[in-house]
Amino acid sequence: MEVAPLECQRMQPLSDGQVMNNAGGYVWAIDDMKRFQRFLCLGVEGGTYYVQEKQLALDNVKCIVRIIKGNEWQLALDQLVKCSIDGRAAKQNPTLFALAIFCRQTKNKELKVAAYRAISDVCRIPTHLFQYLEFCQKANKDGKGWGRAHRRAVANWYLRQTEDPLKLAMHITKYRKRCGWTHMDVLRMCHPQPMSDCIGALIRYAVKGLSESKTSYLKDNSDELVKKMFAFLDAVEAVRLAKDSTEVIRLVEEHRLAREHIPTCLLDDAKIWQTLLPHMPITALIRNLNKLSKLQLLNDGSKELGIVLEKLGNEEYLRQARIHPFNVLVALHTYEKGKGERGKLEWPVSSSVVNALDTAFYKCFKFVEPTNKRYLLAVDVSGSMMTPVLGSPTITADCASAAMAMVTLRTERFFEVVAFSHRLVNLNLNAKMDLKTVMKTVQSIEMGATDCSLPMTWAQSKSKEFDVFIVYTDSETWIGPTHPARALQDYRKALGRPDAKLIVVAMTATEFSIADPNDGGMLDICGFDSAAPEVMRNFVLDLI
Repeated sequence: MEVAPLECQRMQPLSDGQVMNNAGGYVWAIDDMKRFQRFLCLGVEGGTYYVQEKQLALDNVKCIVRIIKGNEWQLALDQLVKCSIDGRAAKQNPTLFALAIFCRQTKNKELKVAAYRAISDVCRIPTHLFQYLEFCQKANKDGKGWGRAHRRAVANWYLRQTEDPLKLAMHITKYRKRCGWTHMDVLRMCHPQPMSDCIGALIRYAVKGLSESKTSYLKDNSDELVKKMFAFLDAVEAVRLAKDSTEVIRLVEEHRLAREHIPTCLLDDAKIWQTLLPHMPITALIRNLNKLSKLQLLNDGSKELGIVLEKLGNEEYLRQARIHPFNVLVALHTYEKGKGERGKLEWPVSSSVVNALDTAFYKCFKFVEPTNKRYLLAVDVSGSMMTPVLGSPTITADCASAAMAMVTLRTERFFEVVAFSHRLVNLNLNAKMDLKTVMKTVQSIEMGATDCSLPMTWAQSKSKEFDVFIVYTDSETWIGPTHPARALQDYRKALGRPDAKLIVVAMTATEFSIADPNDGGMLDICGFDSAAPEVMRNFVLDLI
């Protein structure tokens, strides 16, 4: 099946409310709140086919500043925190960048207090805190530096962990330096005033070292928690200086040390990885699958393979760890190649691990019940969709779109799948396909110009009855005689289906959409938001 457009003419504006997109076609500009959500989930890393990363970042900064100056800043801040806590975005950097702007580029005291209060919720590990501080410097180059509110908010990040000082000890020792910042740098700037010996000892350790911390805080009458914490710090320092794996293995088992505590010279020892694996966080596990395979630990029938498969198959574990489906997709795409994009590392590929990652991808989306509606899933494969998504060098927007379409395809019973550029072709996907096959199928289709009206015009020409059209695109449509919104209206009228809906899944953080904001039957949603399937279901069933 192949349908070419009636004519390859440049699109003309449908109404005065439309704007020109980067390709020269006419679409609608989404409002600042929707663009803000796209930015949180998709970021600007790598830019788009038409817009460089720097310009796209600048455009989104202007959007955030407009929100700050308007009356929706509380809604935007709540959305930022929820996006981070729920793990809806694949990367934290856009969230941290936006939070830095909220904190540093406003004179609104109420906003500033609320934004600084959010630091503890958004910056859950030192990596986040250090990246946030780096963004703060960039957002306030001409400012006075660390003001009182800024110092207090950062100090509270350390002081809030009074009830669980061992967690803070793990954070300080595991993430020593990121983005050019160390804990010593930060603590010397924010001057925290600890309310407990444990926190005081950890701060002294980070700034002055273990010996001075012991001198100040380790006494004969110190409580057990202080002694336990120093035993942990002793183990960390012993491992950091170790040259032999035997003692390291003992200390890792006793104190649940992490991979980051292990000296680089010992990271090729399989026995150390065997010790780390049982309590290794799922994020670290996914990131180190290639290394585990390289060390022959994931061979068929091995104990370690069983641990990996159990963790990857645990849906609750994946969600508690906020594992994002896009990161699983990248891990799958990288692991199954058997070699890295950079460097010389190669590894034997375990088919069991590949299958587990494939299944984990779907489990990372919020589970939704089927709607039993009839869907046409349409993937944009035009030239502009060759842009990498979320800075990944291996996953392009069209492949990511097809992967997202598979989530709906595996949920619903009645569907057809097509791909389009300036012509439309059948995309022979089914629920039993693995993601590798899906992405290869998409990549095999010839790219071209963009006509986002084709899914609707084709369905009308074939008298196909659909309740919902889902179009995965960057909205850079520019050719064809019919606007996508008009094509849906024509389809509704011709087939007598006035309730037919259009969902536009945005794959880039631009300001454009083909969905008419004045039509209640059209929805613009952010691609690779892990909550997207639930939002789409509620829209289809008229629950929102």
